[in-house]
Amino acid sequence: MSRPARPGVVLRLLLAMLAVAAIAVPALIVTFAPPIRPYRHIVVPPQRIVPQAELPPVEPLKYQDLPPEDARSFNGTIPYSTAPNPAARPFALAGTDEDKARAIDCMAAAVLYEAGDDTLGQRSVAQVIINRTRHPAFPKTICGVVFQGSERSTGCQFTFTCDGALVRHRWSDVAWKRARETATLALTGSVFKPVGYSTHYHTDWVVPYWSSSLDKVTKVRTHLFFRWTGWWGTPPAFGRRVLSSEPVIAKLAALSDSHRMGAALEEAAAATIEGATLAGTLPPPIVTDTNSFLITLDKKMPPENFATLASATCGERPYCKVMAWNSKAKTPTALPLQSSQVAAMSFSYLRDRAKGYDKALWNCAEYRRPDLNQCMKLQVFVPVVRPTMTFRLENLPGSRVLPPPLSTTLKPATDGLTGVRRRAEFSAAPVKPAPQPTTGPVTKP
Repeated sequence: MSRPARPGVVLRLLLAMLAVAAIAVPALIVTFAPPIRPYRHIVVPPQRIVPQAELPPVEPLKYQDLPPEDARSFNGTIPYSTAPNPAARPFALAGTDEDKARAIDCMAAAVLYEAGDDTLGQRSVAQVIINRTRHPAFPKTICGVVFQGSERSTGCQFTFTCDGALVRHRWSDVAWKRARETATLALTGSVFKPVGYSTHYHTDWVVPYWSSSLDKVTKVRTHLFFRWTGWWGTPPAFGRRVLSSEPVIAKLAALSDSHRMGAALEEAAAATIEGATLAGTLPPPIVTDTNSFLITLDKKMPPENFATLASATCGERPYCKVMAWNSKAKTPTALPLQSSQVAAMSFSYLRDRAKGYDKALWNCAEYRRPDLNQCMKLQVFVPVVRPTMTFRLENLPGSRVLPPPLSTTLKPATDGLTGVRRRAEFSAAPVKPAPQPTTGPVTKP
C-alpha cells in the first residue's frame, strides 16, 4: 500500500501567504481607512395645522447643518402633497408710475438674485412674491415682501437682501432687462400656475427647519415650493388688499433709478463701503507712506459718506491721512503735493489717536456743509526762507497740529461763498527798501 502524496513546498507557501493576508488586509483597512463621517441629526418639527383664527408665524430662514448630498437625499424623502393645487388669481399692480417702477425693480432684483438669469425660475419666484403680498402674514407691498427682515444679518426672507450679494455681484444690463420684463409681466396679470399658492421655497441642496412642516407642492429647476397646511394655504387666505404705495429701498439705490433718492443714496453708499471693506478692495496707501492715501471720489457717492469711506480706508491705523479729489485726472500719485493739487483737493481726513484728533474736511466750494467748521481753508504757501516747501495735511486750518513757523503775513480772501473764508494766501513779510546813496547835497525846492 503506497503513501499519500505530501503537499509540495509551493503549495505550503501559497497557503501561508493567504493566511497572512487574511489577517493583515483587514488590519490595514481598519488602520488606514478614512474616518466615518457621522450622519448629522435632522430636526423634523411636527407638522402643525394653524387654525384660521391664528395667523401663521413667518420664521427666519434657518437651515439644517447638512452637506448638499445629504440635503438632497432628505428632500427626496418628503412627499408631494396630493391636495388640489389651483393656480393663483392674476395680479395687477396699482399706484403711481413711481410706485410701479419701484415695485418692478424690487421684483426684478428678487427674481434675478434668487433664480439667476433664467426665465422659468424667475417666473416661479415672482409668483411666490405676489402670493406673499396677498397673504396677511406678510408685508402689503412688493418691496416690503422682498426686503422683509433685510435690516438684520439674519432673519431676512430672501438671502440676497442681507448677505451682501447686492454689493458683491452685479448682473449685466441684458440680465437686468430680462428680469424687469419678467417682473413687469408678473405684476400685470401673468400667472405661473405650477407653484399655485406657494409662499415658501428653497433650493434642493439645503434643508430649512420649516420644510417638513409645510405642504410640498412642486419643483421648478432646483427650487422646491411649499404652502402652509390647512386653511392658510387655500385660495380664500389670499384675499388681502395690497397697498399701492411702494417704499424706497436704499439697498437698491445703486441699481435702480426709482430707488435713488436722498437717504437711500447715503445708505447704498454705506453698504458699498462695507462691502468693499469685507472684500478688501478699498484704496491702497501710497508706496512711500503706508499711512497716507491719495484717492479719487466716486461722483455718485453722497458727500456725507466721504468720512465713512476715509475711516474705512484707514482701518485700524492710529495715524492716517486721506486726501481725495473728485477727478482721476486731478488725483496725484505721490507726495509731496504741488500747490495746484492742494487747491484742487475735494476732501481730506486726518486721524491721530495719540493726540485725540479725528477730523474730516470738505471743499465747501464743491460740497456745501451745514457746519462751516467742516470746510477746508486751503492754503497756498510761498517759501520765504527755505528753498523748497512741501504740503502737509496737518497744516490745513482746523488742525490742532501747527505748521512750522514762517515769516509771513496773513491776507484772508473769500471764494464767492457768502461768509465762508476759504483760502488764505501767505506772502513774504514786507522788507523795507534800503536807502539810496546820494551824490551831492540835498536841497529843498
